Amino acid sequence: MNSTKKDIHDIRSWANVRETSIEIAEAIFEVANHDEALAEQIWQEGSDEVLQLAFSKTKANKLFWGEQTVERKNV
Repeated sequence: MNSTKKDIHDIRSWANVRETSIEIAEAIFEVANHDEALAEQIWQEGSDEVLQLAFSKTKANKLFWGEQTVERKNV
């Protein structure tokens, strides 16, 4: 498994544990520059920048950030 596939697998696992949409997890790690500690902080605190980036990666109208459902129209 090359580094990119490993990173994608790790981010998917991270998202699954947190019951968070993969698009949001990917955006969190992109904004955090792949720093897991910073990613965790962003996940806990929330981020409008992450939401905008996440919705730009999908056509979905709803994404999940933990127990919260975020709708595209509210971003």
